[in-house]
Amino acid sequence: MAFDYDLFVIGGGSGGVRAARVAAQSGAKVALAEEFRMGGTCVIRGCVPKKLMVFASEFPHAVADARAYGWDAQIGDFSWPDFRAKLHAELSRLEGIYRNLLTKNGVTIHDARAVMKDAHTVTLSTGEDITAKHVLVATGGHPVLPDVPGAEHGITSNEVFLLETLPKRMLIVGGGYIASEFAGIMSGLGVETTQFYRGDQILRGFDDEARGMIADGMRANGVDLQTGTNIAEMAKRDDGIWVKDTNGAEMIVDQVMFATGRAPNTSGLGLGEIGVALGRGGEVVVDSYSQTNIPSVFAIGDVTNRVQLTPVAIREAMAFVATVFHGKPTPVDHELIPSAVFTQPEFGTIGLTEEAAAAQEPIDVYATSFKPMNHAFAGRDDRVMMKLIVSQASRRVLGCHIVADHAGEMIQLAGIAVKMGATKEQFDQTVAVHPTMAEELVTMKEPVRKT
Repeated sequence: MAFDYDLFVIGGGSGGVRAARVAAQSGAKVALAEEFRMGGTCVIRGCVPKKLMVFASEFPHAVADARAYGWDAQIGDFSWPDFRAKLHAELSRLEGIYRNLLTKNGVTIHDARAVMKDAHTVTLSTGEDITAKHVLVATGGHPVLPDVPGAEHGITSNEVFLLETLPKRMLIVGGGYIASEFAGIMSGLGVETTQFYRGDQILRGFDDEARGMIADGMRANGVDLQTGTNIAEMAKRDDGIWVKDTNGAEMIVDQVMFATGRAPNTSGLGLGEIGVALGRGGEVVVDSYSQTNIPSVFAIGDVTNRVQLTPVAIREAMAFVATVFHGKPTPVDHELIPSAVFTQPEFGTIGLTEEAAAAQEPIDVYATSFKPMNHAFAGRDDRVMMKLIVSQASRRVLGCHIVADHAGEMIQLAGIAVKMGATKEQFDQTVAVHPTMAEELVTMKEPVRKT
């Protein structure tokens, strides 16, 4: 059978664009359909605009530090309209780059919704049917509102970048990295910020010691973080949004943002109808090569609900192209993925938490907490934490956790050593770079505890 294309990609996010571009560079005839904006969650309504908002929110601290260092520095009011206009101009610029990457490599772009008709055919919202030897589903995910009376009056991370005005009072609901990052952002921008989390500590699944330190830092920076608390009901009022929490307390805020979960974008794609296996949460079920139970259909990124990180989707895209178009079967490696949480304080992590490692084998824990030089001089009380989890048997570093300014930058480099299987002694053999915060990773000689 002759097909219109060798590959048809549904979804123009980071994973889909990378797969389409690299497959086309390999000589394949490729098309891609995107119904919204090129760039997906990360570029348009996720990590890129969020990180720019993090940068914006840090300037009050930076100016205060500048005064401590002798500068006659002042800061005025934050202009959300000015920032918002420039933010969206930057996102449009990045979207244009994504489009150019595709077109200059010969990928045909369809600005339309694509639905699976059969194992080799997609139907576009324009009414056109297109056939392909392989179809790659890379449609990502979306935030979901909880089942709470009045939840329709709240927003999610999708809408926060579109706000016409910055609220004076904001409630953020959730305890994951998205909720915790935005709590720091909004507080830094001058918004009176409250965060509810139903559990006993934010950032579930991360290292407990780091979680506690981040929560303390957020409170010190002005976030009213309330754990063991959730919304019971909410309603629109003339003076804002009325909220009653599960402890019986009531409050009025200008905006409520929910960051309480995400779901895969599989609804209405025709996947179930053609026999593609879906999981309980609607995710596309794939094997280690990102292939579904329908041999011609593959899926990568958040729609598979494996590891919901942009760089992981890109790595999955590269493995898919190597497997299908280069004749080199390449399983996706989801082990030892470094990641950063852009809370304030920032968090970088790779590998096992202390709790998970201790449950697995006897470990040594090397950790230090101190006030960094730049903060000490400025009179700030902020502290940083460096922590290594080490196997007593093999001496391999099983986990590395950093709470500090620029922790994301540090964990990217430390992650190389951990991924390579470096031992604690190899860390120790590395000469320290002084004076830096990161030198503590190679100067901790004695464990603080053994478990």
